Amino acid sequence: MSVIRTADVESHQMHGSTFTPLVRPTTGSAELCVWRLEIAPGTQGVAHRIHGEEAFVLLEGAVTITIQGEPSTLTPGDAAVAPAGSTIRLDNPAAAPAVIMVTVAVGFTGELPDGTIVNPPWVN
Repeated sequence: MSVIRTADVESHQMHGSTFTPLVRPTTGSAELCVWRLEIAPGTQGVAHRIHGEEAFVLLEGAVTITIQGEPSTLTPGDAAVAPAGSTIRLDNPAAAPAVIMVTVAVGFTGELPDGTIVNPPWVN
């Protein structure tokens, strides 16, 4: 059994958000990745296409998640699932940070609007 302590992992910054990887291959998982995502207040996310399914559970704050052009507001306890191949964006229009737990399969990648493939370090 692997126990992963938040204090023992390195966080990553991207597009006004902090990604704190918890479950991933380097911490003992063969199939799943889970990270804590904190989105700064007033952040408008970057739309990007995801190559694998992605699940979100909002823990704190409020966010607007847009999946395939359809925006939805999440409040704490709400969840959303974005299918593989969809375009998504997460916005935090509030004055407080939003905290989300995110889950994907190992090997997850995404694609930015300019065609850049992102292989996030928090899923390896």
